[in-house]
Amino acid sequence: MQRRGLWYPRRGFPRLGRVAIIAMIFLIALAPAVPAEELTVAAAADLTFALKDVAASFERQSGNRVRISYGSSGNFFSQISNGAPFDVFFSADVKYPQKLEGAGLVEPGTLYEYASGRIVIWVPARSPIELSRGLDALLAPEVHKIAIANPEHAPYGRAAVAALRHQGIYERVAGKLVMGEDISQTAQFVQSGNADAGIIALSLALAPAMKDRGRYAMIPPDDYPPIVQAAVVIASSKHKSLARSFIEFMKEPETVAMMRQYGFIQPGAAQSAAASAK
Repeated sequence: MQRRGLWYPRRGFPRLGRVAIIAMIFLIALAPAVPAEELTVAAAADLTFALKDVAASFERQSGNRVRISYGSSGNFFSQISNGAPFDVFFSADVKYPQKLEGAGLVEPGTLYEYASGRIVIWVPARSPIELSRGLDALLAPEVHKIAIANPEHAPYGRAAVAALRHQGIYERVAGKLVMGEDISQTAQFVQSGNADAGIIALSLALAPAMKDRGRYAMIPPDDYPPIVQAAVVIASSKHKSLARSFIEFMKEPETVAMMRQYGFIQPGAAQSAAASAK
């Protein structure tokens, strides 16, 4: 059709063209969506709240799922050594990932020291215990039970014992100690009233579940060995690419800032801060 010097094509497509387009749309509709992967993570209990937020952010960005199991680093180390099917291990003690790496159970080049942990004394909000006295507050007559994580397999428990020994009061309070399986259970002991005070991770004291229910005092970092925490991709993982992506996600500035809200700072920054304080 031609009008005023312009040419207009006939309306519609040739029959063959219409059939091809309909077939293409039909095939696209039937094509299976790429299934989301699920990452299985073993994480130290001090990460209960922080890593939940990090994982949610990673899920939104990647479209994949993250399933996290929390517990003591020592127990996870034993499980992974015996073939437990985890993709990523977040340990509260860098020594456990290092041992797995030495045994050939870690994907080479994936070990990442993501944070330094810190310990605090925590008591319920209405407790009469004077935290201004530091660890000496645990000697008060109203303190009958003190919760700490089991030092045999929980790094935060070992840090608590070291701090008590450094203060010279371990023998005086040893009979009052009650052991949590991990640092999360330790916090539950004191939060529920089954202990009068607890030495717990700063990350838990800052978490919404505990922040408004109690008071805490920092234990000087010089009173216990550094709690250097590290993550690795497990060699037997079936989702190595996604696992590596999660480790890389931990290094992003936004994630580092998110971890800092729970009291976690990177090991290098922690050392610099300690040196500046001196």
